[in-house]
Parts: sequence; structure tokens; C-alpha cells
Amino acid sequence: MRRVVFLRGVNVGKANRCQPAVIAKQLSKLGVINIGAVGTFVVHEDVSESALRAAIAKKLPFKCEIMICPARDIIKLASRDSFAGQPSGPDITRFVSVAAKPIATPPPLPFNLPSENDWLLKVIAIRGKFILGLYRRQMQAIGYLGKIEKLLGVPATTRNWNTIEKIVKLLRNA
Repeated sequence: MRRVVFLRGVNVGKANRCQPAVIAKQLSKLGVINIGAVGTFVVHEDVSESALRAAIAKKLPFKCEIMICPARDIIKLASRDSFAGQPSGPDITRFVSVAAKPIATPPPLPFNLPSENDWLLKVIAIRGKFILGLYRRQMQAIGYLGKIEKLLGVPATTRNWNTIEKIVKLLRNA
């Protein structure tokens, strides 16, 4: 089964530095491909989640959350137009946060931070362990991404929607 791997908190500032391209090369026998977004890999070989997690953890010089999803879940996520009717433009970024586990009891949606009328971050959907939303391209908005974890009570790592589209394209062309 093909899988997609998301590492949480790598290459942030001076902490938890790693070289994803090197990790992918070292794990090439597992079909690991670095897709360019820091700490995001597509895995083409049929390897168990536990074996894949252990192999990646061995290559990291630090401990971090490793989120692993079946490729079919990413393809299914991207097949819906989750952002229909939402604001768009050069000052708004669409994102997906991948949680360590499915969100058992999601809050009422959408929810906006810091407030309903003056939002910098808006969560519009939660599908299993995928949290979809938008944020405004302002420095304060990044701080609100971290608050998603606290509100939902589960570690998560965030990627731009463009990264998800790149992953899907790679999966479909393989």
C-alpha cells in the first residue's frame, strides 16, 4: 500500500534540522520520495506503517511526530472541492493540517481565530485526521496554526494545499 508521510516540526528555525532529500535517498529501497515540502514524503513500496515509522525515525537525529496516511486517503481528500465558496486571493492560503489521529469530536465548524468577524485563520472542515482551512498571509496568522492543536487536543502538522495537490499528482502519475 502506498503511503504519504508528514513529519511535524522539522527544520523550524535552528531546531530539529534534517535533510529530507538525504533521508529519501537512504530509504529509496522503500520507494520513499521527498516531494520538496520539508518533511513530506510519498512512499511507493508496500511497507507496513510500523516498519516505515521505525525506518524514518532511525534516520532522524531527533524525536518528532510522524504522521502516516494511506495514499488513497490523500487522493480522496483532494477529490472534493473543500474550499468551494470560501474566500480566495493572493492574501489567503489554503491549508491542511494532518493530525496524529482522527478527531473524535470536532467542534462546530467553521471556527475562526481570533474572532468570527476579524479572522486570521478559519477551519472549514475536519475529515478524520485532516483539518482543512484558510489563513491570511499575516505574521500573526502563523501563531494561530499552533492553536489548532490545543483546541483539538491532538498534535498536527500543517501543509499548504498546493503541497497536497503536488502529492496527488505524483500518486496519480506513478
